[in-house]
Amino acid sequence: MTIAHTLGALSVMTGALLAAQSAQAQDNTFINPDWANSAWYIGAGVGQSRATIDEPRLRASLAANGETVTGFTKDQRDTGYKLFVGRQLNQYFAVEAGYFDLGKFDFKSSTSGNGVLNGQAGFRGVNLDLLGQLPLSQRLSLLGRVGMHYTKTNTEFSGNRLLGSTNTHASERKLNAKLGLGLEYKFSEALALRGEVERYRLNDAVGNRGDADLYSVSLVYKLGRPASATPAYQPAPEVAPVVAMPAPVIVAAPAPAPVSEKVSFASEALFDFDQSTLKPQGKAALDQLLGQLKGMDLEVIVTVGHTDAVGPDAYNQKLSQRRAEAVKAYLVAQGVETNRVYTEGKGETQPVADNTSAAGRAKNRRVTVEVVGTRKVPR
Repeated sequence: MTIAHTLGALSVMTGALLAAQSAQAQDNTFINPDWANSAWYIGAGVGQSRATIDEPRLRASLAANGETVTGFTKDQRDTGYKLFVGRQLNQYFAVEAGYFDLGKFDFKSSTSGNGVLNGQAGFRGVNLDLLGQLPLSQRLSLLGRVGMHYTKTNTEFSGNRLLGSTNTHASERKLNAKLGLGLEYKFSEALALRGEVERYRLNDAVGNRGDADLYSVSLVYKLGRPASATPAYQPAPEVAPVVAMPAPVIVAAPAPAPVSEKVSFASEALFDFDQSTLKPQGKAALDQLLGQLKGMDLEVIVTVGHTDAVGPDAYNQKLSQRRAEAVKAYLVAQGVETNRVYTEGKGETQPVADNTSAAGRAKNRRVTVEVVGTRKVPR
């Protein structure tokens, strides 16, 4: 396959993946982690491949045959591509199979007496890898892979200095190991972008062993995403927060006792996924809460952020703190004195439900607002 055809095929697949993503553009939350951690996926990648041509060995071979090398050029880079299909085993591991073409690498040499020796080697094959994924945040993951590849190598020589060999075309198939490292960024539960470097151990069909590296960018698309709106996963944002009203204050009391009122908001009602900027619906919910607190002499308001157990502990702690501070900033903007509002981030340390189920994780993603004050006595 030529480079033009390769890029054309990858462009078509990229367009299809982006079209699928745009169809889900309004669904910007990650609400199906159980599906995402067990889904099948497809992908395609393209990038630069690099191999090492053994110039000292070739020069020594020509010198051993009485030749004096007068010129030597080599091209050790080409465009490589890969197509793959995989299956997530869980949040941290996947199995992946694919087809790859690392391109062709060549050299040209000239010797005294108008001697010429040219060579070219090409590599393509199939692979099976175990892919490890370490979440750095809810969107970004570190990738590592180890696997095997079965590669066909074609090596061709031309010129009038063939070193006594009559085999101008050699072909070999070998099973070798491969390794890789990279990063993955999730645009959504279904679509992700990878940047990777992979090293392939290779034979060049004429007795040499070496390595070839592929530096690639890939798009990955998970298949069969469930419908996004399910009651267990997505609380209705338009539902007004309910604040329990205290019993009527008895006029005869010499001084009204301080009361505490607490309301819990689902994080999805206030924020977009992995964000700490209040949505318009979130501001409206907080406005309604403030309206219900009219007539109270505020002493203190405490906003506390919580997350589920998906993602690193340290990241969840910072996210919960940022969300609590965003709620405080809005309350202060609406007239609440800043020295009466305190924030706290609990991360994933205080779950109210089981984190092993999607419904439980949805309950754990929350922001609580506790108000302490005294109700004014009507006259």
